[in-house]
Amino acid sequence: MTLSIGQLAKASDVKIPTIRFYEEIGLLPEPIRTAKDRRVYDKTAVRRLAFIRHARQLGFSVEAIRNLLDLSDNPERPCGEANALASRQLDDVEAKIAQLETLRVELRRMVAATCDGRAADCRVIEALAGSPAAA
Repeated sequence: MTLSIGQLAKASDVKIPTIRFYEEIGLLPEPIRTAKDRRVYDKTAVRRLAFIRHARQLGFSVEAIRNLLDLSDNPERPCGEANALASRQLDDVEAKIAQLETLRVELRRMVAATCDGRAADCRVIEALAGSPAAA
């Protein structure tokens, strides 16, 4: 079974320009071309794009995905590198969550300090400007 790039995009829920980009950077192998120079894909391309899409949703970098795909393409290799990549990604996600929690605290403080007066007296504006009065 072969798929056009449009059919692949639908089957994998990945946009056509993104598929072309993944081909350009080597995450997706160059497809077979027809006599009319149209790209033709098979089911392995759908699976590979699903893998890439899921990894991107989890926040993995392109380079990390490249490494994970290499491991996937070489099933006899040890899984330790995949575990290390996932562990680093988890550390990054946890750091981002900590940053977001800090942002939430600051925004709650700003919202709690609101006033109904003029913009010149607005605590939100003062906090964003770094005014000592907002502290």
